[in-house]
Amino acid sequence: MLFNSFIFLFAFLPVTYLVFWSLPSARARYVWLAITGYVFYGYWDWRFCFLMAFSTLVSYIAGLGMLRHDTNPARRKLYLVVPITIDLALLGFFKYANFGMDAFRDAMELAGVAVSVPHLEVILPIGISFYTFHTISYIVDAYRRQITPTTNIWEFASYVSLFSQLVAGPIVRFRQIEEDLDRLGSADRTRWVRMGIMVFVVGLVEKVVIADTLAAFVDPIMASWATASTATLWLAMFGYTFQLYFDFSGYSSMAVGLGYLFGLRIPMNFNSPYKALDPSDFWRRWHISLSTCMRDYLYISFGGNRGSTAETYRNLMLTMLIGGLWHGANWTFIVWGAYHGVLLSAHRAWGRGWDMMPRPVRQAGMLFLAMIGWVFFRALDLGMAVGVLGRMFSVTPGSGWPMASWAVAAVTVAAAWAMAGPNIYDMDYHPKRWKYAVTAVAFGVALAIISGDRTSPFLYFQF
Repeated sequence: MLFNSFIFLFAFLPVTYLVFWSLPSARARYVWLAITGYVFYGYWDWRFCFLMAFSTLVSYIAGLGMLRHDTNPARRKLYLVVPITIDLALLGFFKYANFGMDAFRDAMELAGVAVSVPHLEVILPIGISFYTFHTISYIVDAYRRQITPTTNIWEFASYVSLFSQLVAGPIVRFRQIEEDLDRLGSADRTRWVRMGIMVFVVGLVEKVVIADTLAAFVDPIMASWATASTATLWLAMFGYTFQLYFDFSGYSSMAVGLGYLFGLRIPMNFNSPYKALDPSDFWRRWHISLSTCMRDYLYISFGGNRGSTAETYRNLMLTMLIGGLWHGANWTFIVWGAYHGVLLSAHRAWGRGWDMMPRPVRQAGMLFLAMIGWVFFRALDLGMAVGVLGRMFSVTPGSGWPMASWAVAAVTVAAAWAMAGPNIYDMDYHPKRWKYAVTAVAFGVALAIISGDRTSPFLYFQF
């Protein structure tokens, strides 16, 4: 079920909202949120609901185990290791099994040994990376005593299956919404409803009006990249740079808006990332929920910057390589992660010279560096990535795009919003009639586009 679909907007969401606020207690609301989360998730394939339920139950029991054996370090570590191992094993099987076997076969062939490996017909459960991060972060935070594990199975189930952020994030840690969950029974329906509606509509416009418009010319160009001209590929990659941002930022904005509608404050996931001045600043602004998780659960666990300079660079590279692999079982994502690891390391080593340049130069330079990385992120394989970069950085004739003027206009509008406009946290949501009018018009425009059969899934669903 897509946020940008009529069945969600005019059936699932109204029913979920009205029933939720008619329920008298926190427990009843936990149960309802859990049920609606499984209905939302099962809309794609009901069989995967059992997988999410199993992962939820394992982590919940582990949390209870930590409570029961609070003074027994060995038992607590057991309740840390076992559920994480199970979660990672499930994620590894469904997401990386074929990639791992193919990589093993290729490595053996390089060594001169021919081996045959099977190809498993495995369907990747949508959103598995996100809810796995939720359960693992819960267990780790409980082990570190940053949270007290809940004894209410429905509260935990509603957290894991919360439909607003279930399949494409943000990655919400239990401690970030624990206070709101605990007070759900006495939450004020009207407190954040205005802000929730406005933020949701902004996200809908980001996705439907901006991202999908950019996709209308980006996707055909990238599908025939081998015959596209240099100028056409540059236009496509500029378009994709903003398409990806508005697609994912749009989903995150809608998730935040939906959270407000149900009394839950989901944290910021994007803070105008293309306004970043350097690689570190970019990762403080882009996919914040992921970058902070990688910092807290990977980089710091590896040693962070507490060791030697060489160890710090090693920890940076390991963190970004794993972050790249998390996005998908493809060498392109690994190279993309390594690329950003190199950028972070280079800025750490020689950033003083970079930081002395004028602010507009640094901002434009960071946007350029991010866009080069997106070539690997967008490519289907390394061959395509190398080929696209080769054509971009050489004067190569080829086919153009018949609607080039329209495409340039779309990229210009998107760039202006991303580079100079406010994000959802900078906007003023105080009640004024003109804001209601603008919100209504924007919602109407989005609905008109959706009704024209331009509904498309979100790009991060594949992760």
